[in-house]
Amino acid sequence: MEQYDICIIGGGCVGMATAVALSRFQKRVALLEKECDVSFGVSKANSGIVHGGFHYPDTTLKGRLELQGNRMFWKLQKELGFPCKQCGILLAAFSPEEEEVLHKLFERGKNNGCRGIELCNASRTKELESKIAPDVTGSLYVPEGGVVEPFKYVFALSELAAENNVEIHTSFRVVHSELTPDGRILTGEDGRKVKARWVINCGGLYADELSSILGGESFKIYPRKGEEYLLDRNSAAYPDKVIFPVPLPHSKGVLVIPTAGGTTMVGPTARMTEDKEDTATTAQDREEVFKIAQKMIPEVSQRDIIASFCGLRPVLQNWTGKFMLCLSSSAPAFVQAAGIQSPGLTASPAIAKYLISLLEDAGLSAPAKKETAPLPEYVKPLREMTPEEADLKFQEDPAWTRIVCRCEMVSEAEIRFAWK
Repeated sequence: MEQYDICIIGGGCVGMATAVALSRFQKRVALLEKECDVSFGVSKANSGIVHGGFHYPDTTLKGRLELQGNRMFWKLQKELGFPCKQCGILLAAFSPEEEEVLHKLFERGKNNGCRGIELCNASRTKELESKIAPDVTGSLYVPEGGVVEPFKYVFALSELAAENNVEIHTSFRVVHSELTPDGRILTGEDGRKVKARWVINCGGLYADELSSILGGESFKIYPRKGEEYLLDRNSAAYPDKVIFPVPLPHSKGVLVIPTAGGTTMVGPTARMTEDKEDTATTAQDREEVFKIAQKMIPEVSQRDIIASFCGLRPVLQNWTGKFMLCLSSSAPAFVQAAGIQSPGLTASPAIAKYLISLLEDAGLSAPAKKETAPLPEYVKPLREMTPEEADLKFQEDPAWTRIVCRCEMVSEAEIRFAWK
């Protein structure tokens, strides 16, 4: 049975960011993921937005973590090279009533310290985004927002964590916990066991079940379905900015997203379900998504759909959208990171820092390592290379120009590199 100082349960964006943060200390750290790889839960089917820090007041923990996470994200991207671009966010208004909401969000953004935030009239809006519908009346422009490929972000974090000796155990579904005088024994569905002094619950949709297994707080996670539709990279709808509608009380609404991979994505919906495995898409929701998206970007067309999928967001009952980030009052040496909905992806590096502060406040002594492993090698995708760069790669290895996927311009060499 392997023994660790700290064990993180859940290999999504929050769990993996926490693993990276802890890997810098002289502690033995493990991460347990129930799927066959990290990022296969909530994070994989995320909209991939790097939020700008204006959705929530900075008097709230969620608001502070969103803004801190935004600032940390761009530094991480430069270090790790995962697909991410600071294209900016545009909230589009189509009536005087919607413009009033934007005024409130503008004031909140200024108070939060959002840099470059701008309240725009119709003319300025069309200047910023040529694809916007002609009847737009105004907008809120947030230049520090952007997009990221969420699963590649998590993969990059996992590589860095592993290089710094975090042990990642996949296909490890925790089904039993036993508290001992010197730690906690976690048993997997397949019989594997690990022991840890501290445990952090980053279980996403299953954080409630994990809390119950470990003797923590009693709460309920409900999934909120979000259907997304990916359009061909040649779609005329591809915008320069992430286009938001004026937000709804329970959702940020249907977006038109210029993905970091160069395609256009529209969605998500926001429908509650009881089933944590319900990722089906429906014709009814598809029609609703495209109707809303076309109001903002008329060129959005169902004819351009190349893929559809559904993500599930972990809604924490009776927490009114708050993150549950705390030391457990029911179980010793147990930290809760539950109910991480939007903007959880953006906030993930800041959440990791906050979780470590909780551990330190509870008495965990964590001296920093004198040295950490270098950052993983970043390899530019073939589709992003200039012809001259591609020619140099071909001279190194002809597999760089043997194309496996012509639509996305993926080469044999890139596939081989991914296997390492």
